[in-house]
Amino acid sequence: MALEHAILVSLLEQPGSGYELARRFERSIGYFWTATHQQIYRVLKRMESDCWIDVREVPQQGRPDKREYSVAALGRTALSAWLHEPIEPESVRHDLAVKIRGAAFDDPAALIREVERYHEAHTDRLARYLAGERRDFTGPKAPRASGPPDAGRELQHVVLRGGIAYERMQLAWLEDVLATLRRLVPAR
Repeated sequence: MALEHAILVSLLEQPGSGYELARRFERSIGYFWTATHQQIYRVLKRMESDCWIDVREVPQQGRPDKREYSVAALGRTALSAWLHEPIEPESVRHDLAVKIRGAAFDDPAALIREVERYHEAHTDRLARYLAGERRDFTGPKAPRASGPPDAGRELQHVVLRGGIAYERMQLAWLEDVLATLRRLVPAR
């Protein structure tokens, strides 16, 4: 996937400025596709010159006008073509897994703090995902059971549920790793 596709999806969900788009990447899209503000603005410029997005100037009081981006017909066509292309399943590259295997040739205790740090990071990410799910998919904002389904919301939620399941799986594995490392460390 190219950053262009993630931007097209985000702009189809809701048009916005480059700043607003970057904030969305920090809050939700960035959980599975990261990009810096500079990368986003660089790609927006290229997408504008390729006629994938439309831009309109939005006047603001007391501040410079902002540029609001939306998806143009060529952008929809590009996204549609990409959606119909097959993609290869992703390979896992996991530095921590290599370090864990390498600990057999050094001191397994040396990795405990690093695995604990990973565990904290995944615990925090899971908490953010669960908070986002509560905020966006329960209560008054929850997709309604009556009436036609909202495909956008349903698909956003299924991606979020995948992230929640992934983080839970990572935490279970990291707890297993910690238990194994601690079992291998001689009592002092």
